[in-house]
Amino acid sequence: MSDAKRLSVPVRIMGKEYNVECPPEEHEALVASAEFVNERMSTIRKRGKALGSERIAVMVALNLARELLSLKGVDGVAPGTDPVMLERMRQLKLDIDSTLATD
Repeated sequence: MSDAKRLSVPVRIMGKEYNVECPPEEHEALVASAEFVNERMSTIRKRGKALGSERIAVMVALNLARELLSLKGVDGVAPGTDPVMLERMRQLKLDIDSTLATD
């Protein structure tokens, strides 16, 4: 079996460009995913806290994992729970934890 053709797709996240390889049929999904991650990371950065890119990336990854798990009904969160409310609660918790960790 031969290797499928892969594209090198440039994506920009928080002002930094990354080249990511993917199959041609996944190009649009990759670009949309990068835009989504960029939006989430930029939102956290705009909150005014001086956080490094790595910490912001970890916070976004944890938030996205939590959202995915809640959609699957994992970890005691009932399926159908308002994801906007859950996200806001998660963000508040992360903000509180971050503030307490820096004091």
